[in-house]
Amino acid sequence: MGAAQGQIEPMLGLLAQGTSTTVKLFLLLTVLSFASAALICLTSFTRIIIVLSFLRQALGTPQLPPNQVLIGLSLFLTMFVMGPTLTELNDRALSPFLDDKITHTQAANEAGEVIRAFLLSHTREEDLRVFYEVSNTPRPSRHDEIPLKIAAPAFMISELTTAFQMGLYIFIPLLLVDLLVSSVLMALGMMMVPPMVVSLPLKIAVFLMADGWRLIITALAQSFG
Repeated sequence: MGAAQGQIEPMLGLLAQGTSTTVKLFLLLTVLSFASAALICLTSFTRIIIVLSFLRQALGTPQLPPNQVLIGLSLFLTMFVMGPTLTELNDRALSPFLDDKITHTQAANEAGEVIRAFLLSHTREEDLRVFYEVSNTPRPSRHDEIPLKIAAPAFMISELTTAFQMGLYIFIPLLLVDLLVSSVLMALGMMMVPPMVVSLPLKIAVFLMADGWRLIITALAQSFG
């Protein structure tokens, strides 16, 4: 009887361990199923891809760089910008949960605090106020009490506003090149020559001489500082 009990107890221990691992895998897979939505809504990806799309349109090359290149560059820039936040998320939530130091509820709370801190650090106060007014709920006195259902949409609106502002700053100097080329062609009586034929290489030359890619990437990275 004692020998049988000695064999059963290790089996029960393995079963309990397997169940714990299964639950962890289930929770992680559930989180990963929302990864694409989280990437778009809760990271710097939206601002980066919109600014790069504005740049492509301002240069007059709507197909260059290709969509795959822009998305890939945006993903790597997002990983770079979100590095400190992801490190904190891993240290406070993921690693302790996988090591059985905290429960899944505590891990979710810790992850929510890290994400909320990032969102609110890049959200305009007026956007937060709009969603509180629309929902007819009183705003808490502390930022750490703002729920994600308010912080997430306010963050997205702020990101869209910032991205369009940066896109406008990119468009204006390149638009001046278009206007200058059109005026010169009109003055020379070359009205049959499409201005884009002349302005496109000029805009690319100006962009390269100004080291445009470095300036754009630096501005994007520093905008999340």
